[in-house]
Amino acid sequence: MKNSLKQTDSEIWEAIKGEEKRERDGLELIPSENYTYPEVLEALGSVLTNKYAEGYPGKRYYGGQEFTDKVETLAIERAKELFGADHANVQALSGSPMNQAVYLAICQPGDTIMGMDLSHGGHLTHGAPVSHMGKLFNFVRYKTNPDAGGAIDFGEVRKLALKHRPKIILCGYTSYPRTYDYAQFRKIADEVGAIAMADVSHIGGLIAGKAMRNPFDDGFDVVTTTTHKTLRGPRGALILSRGKVSNPMKQVEFTKENLPTILDKSVFPGLQGGPHMNTIAGIAVALKKASTDDFRAYAKQVLVNAKAMAQVFADKGVDMVTGGTDNHMIVVNTINTYSMDGKEAETLLDKVGITVNRQVVPDDPNPPFRPSGIRLGTPAMTARGLGADDVRLVAGWIDDVLRAGTGADIEGVRGQVLELSRSYEAGLKSRG
Repeated sequence: MKNSLKQTDSEIWEAIKGEEKRERDGLELIPSENYTYPEVLEALGSVLTNKYAEGYPGKRYYGGQEFTDKVETLAIERAKELFGADHANVQALSGSPMNQAVYLAICQPGDTIMGMDLSHGGHLTHGAPVSHMGKLFNFVRYKTNPDAGGAIDFGEVRKLALKHRPKIILCGYTSYPRTYDYAQFRKIADEVGAIAMADVSHIGGLIAGKAMRNPFDDGFDVVTTTTHKTLRGPRGALILSRGKVSNPMKQVEFTKENLPTILDKSVFPGLQGGPHMNTIAGIAVALKKASTDDFRAYAKQVLVNAKAMAQVFADKGVDMVTGGTDNHMIVVNTINTYSMDGKEAETLLDKVGITVNRQVVPDDPNPPFRPSGIRLGTPAMTARGLGADDVRLVAGWIDDVLRAGTGADIEGVRGQVLELSRSYEAGLKSRG
């Protein structure tokens, strides 16, 4: 008889069951988290875990690649079709290696890259000084303008670009709750001869679901996205590009036309070894799901729910970064609104079963572990089936708990959260 995980490693089994219960009984509002599909979990736990597949379909360094080639080719073709790209690399292990591969493909150490400042909404991999990429390359960081409601000052972006002449102009965000004007970024990139790159990791699923604009529609050269956030896939990544695909094992001249080959070579053998074929299978499954009408309806509902939550906060006088949202996330300044830092707010909401994450705000005077705000999002709640009316309830509970602070009715709110969560338990089970 085959041994089960419960029999062979009860400690790990109990931890997994504990996480299942936490997800079932609480409400997940971290905007970078989501519930994947049972079919994706099936692919992740498949025998593809066993197989080394260094190289690319039709050009591997090991034998026995009949089925791995089929899986990766399906993932590539589905990604290209869904995002309107000429080429897709599906081997990057996650968001950080994904962006590292692009930088290392296009730039030499010391070259200049322009990205968004971390505290204003950029990502750690967009040049934060504590990251290895921030030390390897010269990152110039642009910010939002508080006098313009938190909008990006493209006049300032252009000045910085003309002064520093970056090799890459990068737009993308991890805590910026507005849309990006891709056309403006592309215009500035063209003016200084830079590669226009968009990291859409947070909104990749919303782009795939036709709920938000695609950077390729504005002529971007490279688009990167993780696959586990709004796309609802496994923890992986896509590097999408324009250009002509040739043999990734050959040397080619650096031109925009050759970007697919240059990027492939940067991922393998430049940065990684054998790809995680079980993850690539899961990516292929998620991409097929994302091509459906059901997924497009989901993507639109994510935005409806985020707007509903933001409106409740606005009505209650909550200080939100940029005053609201155009996407799936909201950033709340808890110091200004509730006189508590983000860590305190995160911990308090955890007690009632609402999971958020502490978050820096623009030019935050507080350290990252005790920042001035929290970040909330609607993708995971929407995946379970919650609608705008449900989200309004949740927003009210959040405001009530944080305003009451240590005097909050923890058990009372926890009971309400549990009741709402259990009413959508079927959505969590099907995750589809």
